[in-house]
Amino acid sequence: MSAEAPAPGPTPSQTVGPFFGYALPFPKGGDLAPAGHPDTITVHGWVYDGAGQPVPDALIEVWQPAPDGSRHGAPGSLRRDPVTGAVLGRDGPAFTGFGRIATDADGHYAIRTLPPGGVPYLSLIVFARGLLHHLHTRVYLGDAEGDPLLGSLAPERRATLVATPEGGRVHRFDVRLQYDGVHEETVFLAFD
Repeated sequence: MSAEAPAPGPTPSQTVGPFFGYALPFPKGGDLAPAGHPDTITVHGWVYDGAGQPVPDALIEVWQPAPDGSRHGAPGSLRRDPVTGAVLGRDGPAFTGFGRIATDADGHYAIRTLPPGGVPYLSLIVFARGLLHHLHTRVYLGDAEGDPLLGSLAPERRATLVATPEGGRVHRFDVRLQYDGVHEETVFLAFD
């Protein structure tokens, strides 16, 4: 009688995540807008996997121009304590154009920012378990008439890039990593 060989274990390329919560998020990483700024908007949503389940250990990065359209940003996102080296987070008044947010236990994230100048969207990068490479997408806010990317997509695919206004200055944008049998996968962009 021969013993069955044990099932092979996962290879390193199959063990991606959840590693993002250790060192990458920083305090107030989703607060791009200076505290109390009257033009602050909130973009929030959930990250879902191919089974339609929330992803509780994803990491979202947001990149955007300032309201005046400038893209140089400002230092301040990753300030460190000069004594301990601990990440302090933002300095408060500076708009950096960059944020990094971990999803919570329910797969939810929230970004508080200022409207981008010169473009009708925020750029998002998604890191999640099972992804060997991060994914790029956009969150379109409001009127994006004439945008070449949106114009090149079928209506059902275009809808995956457009945030839903929820009243006031709040928008909802869910990221779907795969088609789940009901909802379209979010459109992801390839950069060479």
